[in-house]
Amino acid sequence: MAQSALPDQMRALLFEGVGRPLRVVQRPVPQPGPGQLLVRVQSCGVCRTDLHLLDGEVTIDSPPRVLGHQIIGTIVSAGEGVALEGPHREGARVGIPWLGWTDGECEYCLSGRENLCPRARFTGRDIDGGYADYTVADARYCFSIPELYESLQASPLMCAGVIGHRALRMCGEAQRLGLYGFGASAHILTQVARWQGREVYAFTREGDEAAQRFALELGAVWAGASTEAPPQKLHASILLAPVGALVPLALKATVPGGTVVCGGIHMSDIPSMPYELLWEERSVRSVANLTRLDAEELLAIAPQVPVHTRVSTYELEQAPQALEDLRAGRFTGAAVIVL
Repeated sequence: MAQSALPDQMRALLFEGVGRPLRVVQRPVPQPGPGQLLVRVQSCGVCRTDLHLLDGEVTIDSPPRVLGHQIIGTIVSAGEGVALEGPHREGARVGIPWLGWTDGECEYCLSGRENLCPRARFTGRDIDGGYADYTVADARYCFSIPELYESLQASPLMCAGVIGHRALRMCGEAQRLGLYGFGASAHILTQVARWQGREVYAFTREGDEAAQRFALELGAVWAGASTEAPPQKLHASILLAPVGALVPLALKATVPGGTVVCGGIHMSDIPSMPYELLWEERSVRSVANLTRLDAEELLAIAPQVPVHTRVSTYELEQAPQALEDLRAGRFTGAAVIVL
């Protein structure tokens, strides 16, 4: 689409403050600044981090803000310093993740740990995100999407997939892998882990038989409630539910020398627990954000598996309902806003 053919206005779902309802408004189509791309949004995945933002558990300093950070769209135009060629050519399809900008010069960026950049800016928190017809994004953090995937199927890969991939890498060569919280990330991770030859043990909310059946359909060798003990001790677990009380349960289910990885940006407090759960060289660690390498690796792996994402679709005006459905666990797999 030529710049001159762009509409003046677009739809956008605005977050205006904790406790205030989300609402769809008309806003000017943004213009790409230096180093940025203007992207016509096709789909945007719904993430639990959006709930943390909505509830104020993760803060937005300068509302109003457009949420959404699992974005798939097509390039419309570019700002100063970005050539419209190669993967960034006009009309090319790109994915935009949570990590939206880093300074490129701090000790973390220079040591391959840009996910820890103290000046980092995040899509849908510090930068307007994908619950809108158009968005702008740093060209460095726009990734080519494999042709195998339709846009709505690709959206969950941009956070649920990428963060899950980073967490899985922290599990090393763990053969028996526990996944606590069987939502968007776990349904992608199960497919990748099975492809790698691992055994997956799925833990869900008490009584969530639909999620347990879904996990078994995807190849998990066992599925049960988070309060249950698995039939065998686990080599590693990834906690995808933001519930601190799961940490001691996961440690109890872990072999000596095993690892428990906390995969969310926010978690309720971890309760006091006996040291014996951590003893024997068990470890607990967290995942923070993502790097570009994480995204590139996951997008290369996904078509090889191949990962199939199960999505429930919503229109932009239905995004508040999608978020409440996510909160209540009313669907399996991932929710995606289609624009």
